[in-house]
Amino acid sequence: MEHHAQISLPPSTPASAYYDCRFSVLRAPLGFQKGAELLEDDDRAIHAWVADGEQIVAVGRAHLIDPESDGSAADHAGPGATQCPSFGPLSSPDNRPAIQIRQMGTRQEARRKGLAAKVLHSLEHAAVAHFGAKVGLLQAREAAIPFYQSQGWILVDEPYTISGIGPHRSMMKQF
Repeated sequence: MEHHAQISLPPSTPASAYYDCRFSVLRAPLGFQKGAELLEDDDRAIHAWVADGEQIVAVGRAHLIDPESDGSAADHAGPGATQCPSFGPLSSPDNRPAIQIRQMGTRQEARRKGLAAKVLHSLEHAAVAHFGAKVGLLQAREAAIPFYQSQGWILVDEPYTISGIGPHRSMMKQF
């Protein structure tokens, strides 16, 4: 069966099944409480997902980085959220408008089938069309770096750790 990514543009937000997938893949394995999968600006973000039947199996989101922002932000909306670092490339006006990809995840049983690539490509294309994005930025968990590199993303900035989640690297892609 062919899987297609679906998109939700702001100001809409996806159905609860999207957030259930986001929680079960990205937050529950780290011991976070329900609610940590929600972000304050979800209503201003583009969301993409792939479903297998009734179950959503891969998710991701992209938001426009405010022109006055260096990209630093809280990791989640729950209590005790770690502040994620800024993105060095945002210091150049040539890298604006810029979007940030966040909350990318695929259920274990659906991995290595190209679904995350479909979500990522959908977010990239929608961000260019909807926000006029020139550049994408993201903060990748160490294990995800090879995937993003295979999709044309490059490493920027120095390695860092997000408390409660682990080692990360910032990555960038010109659109």
